[in-house]
Amino acid sequence: MIKFPDDFAWGAATSGPQSEGNFHKPNQNVFDYWFEKKPDDFYDGVGPDEASNFYNDYQKDIPLMAKAGIKALRTSIQWTRLIKNLDTGEVDPDGAEFYNNVINCLIENGIEPYINLFHFDLPVQLYQEFGGWESKHVTDLFADYAEKCFELFGDRVKNWFTFNEPKVILDGEYLYQFHYPLKVDGPASVQVAYNLNLASAKAIKRFRAWKAANNSDAKIGTILNLTPAYPASNDPEDVKAAKFATMWDDNMFLDPAVLGHFPEELVQILDNAGVLFQSTPEELKLIADNTVDVLGVNFYHPERVKRPSVSPKSLQDWMPDIYFDNYEMPGRVMNVDKGWEIYPQTLYDIAINIRDNYKNIPWFVSENGMGVSREERFMKDGVIQDDYRINFIHDHLVQLHKGIEAGSNCHGYFVWTAIDCWSWKNAYRNRYGLIRDDIHTQTKTLKKSGHWYAKVSSDNGF
Repeated sequence: MIKFPDDFAWGAATSGPQSEGNFHKPNQNVFDYWFEKKPDDFYDGVGPDEASNFYNDYQKDIPLMAKAGIKALRTSIQWTRLIKNLDTGEVDPDGAEFYNNVINCLIENGIEPYINLFHFDLPVQLYQEFGGWESKHVTDLFADYAEKCFELFGDRVKNWFTFNEPKVILDGEYLYQFHYPLKVDGPASVQVAYNLNLASAKAIKRFRAWKAANNSDAKIGTILNLTPAYPASNDPEDVKAAKFATMWDDNMFLDPAVLGHFPEELVQILDNAGVLFQSTPEELKLIADNTVDVLGVNFYHPERVKRPSVSPKSLQDWMPDIYFDNYEMPGRVMNVDKGWEIYPQTLYDIAINIRDNYKNIPWFVSENGMGVSREERFMKDGVIQDDYRINFIHDHLVQLHKGIEAGSNCHGYFVWTAIDCWSWKNAYRNRYGLIRDDIHTQTKTLKKSGHWYAKVSSDNGF
């Protein structure tokens, strides 16, 4: 039997904007706004208005999560729900009451709250007024908001996270047009990447001051989606392409968060291309002085690349993917519904990389899961028979355990997700939950994987 460490956290992850619904918020985020303007951009015309109705159902949903073996829940506070006045940071009392109630309900049901501060859901007002994350002013407003969260909820929350998948903000908003404002602007994405690292460091600095003043034992981290790039071959040009892809996709956030600086080679490449971010010595020192206590790693699929078919020296608009082309490995195992390769061994490779190159920092798998469409086809006797999800989680846990046995300092696994959730532009096309949500009736029931995960959690292994 495979056993995990005694203090291993068996959890699940979700987010505010994907679960709560848009009920009674004093402000709107970029997805609320986008859906209001162009509902047809969303799968089946389903937006974030209701989502999984967690705002109204949390008192029933949380005990159901406990039945699925979830002992820790990572969710996020919506900036647009908690803060009434985005310029002054004035708190909305109803928003504060809601999150207090959710945190208390989690604890009452034996579930440890892991609270993330930002999950793609920028208040649209901050984009319209300041350009969103292109503006360093917004990084200060974020730090103000973060400080309010520590003050309001820090007496019960011991695990804080500044951002979820900041890299996806670049991809969706500034490169590949799957998040509002749907821009294609490579140089802007570089500055946004820097500003997100700066915002995280500013929030961590506020956290450390709050922690010292309150004699707290809480910790703070960030959550990064890591997709190490494998070269298509051992050809030096393929290896070079993979090195850049890993620096851009992973190390641009991983290095500042853990090591306190940006990768030197990446900085040189960006500088030579004339797209390096604007920074100051004071800002870089702030980043260096405010690294994370713990790292959350979201992992779904590897990245495979080869040398670019067109040289990056060609006359073309700068984009990060001018340095590599994607490579589709023949014979790969796929989650066809999502279009992602399934390769659990990468989780072992990530574990060893963190052990050897990132101070063996305490870390946990903050997301891992399988999204499948039309799950009703697997319904039998009223239960989704999602053996494919069980196999996916099992195979990744085997590789994670191998990494832990090799000395990597991993202390938890959080499946994505607890209850089927709204997935941005894809809405409910693919379902990820251990718990099924019939979105027409908001009836929620455990899938086969929920029963299986409960036993794994109870046994601390399998």
